[in-house]
Amino acid sequence: MDCGCCGERKKERSPEEYKALINRLNRIEGQIRGIKGMIEKDAYCTDIVVQVAAVNAALNSFNKALLANHIRTCVARDIRDGKDEVIDDLLDTLGRLMK
Repeated sequence: MDCGCCGERKKERSPEEYKALINRLNRIEGQIRGIKGMIEKDAYCTDIVVQVAAVNAALNSFNKALLANHIRTCVARDIRDGKDEVIDDLLDTLGRLMK
């Protein structure tokens, strides 16, 4: 949500959404630390690649959850309020994700 006072875009999340997103990020952070440990222990290359693929999948899942909530809340609200420019912003975001 836009705070309205300083031009910053912000989003107030429910405690449940906040907790779910932070939990996902904590798991991803743990996976990254695990990959670092694999490098430090000279793990076999393909074993590391498999773990990197798992991190990519976890990040994609995080993005999917975050974007779905964004569409259900921010985008829907802005469209109801007649702020159609939010559609261009969403399309820009989707374009960045699909590179």
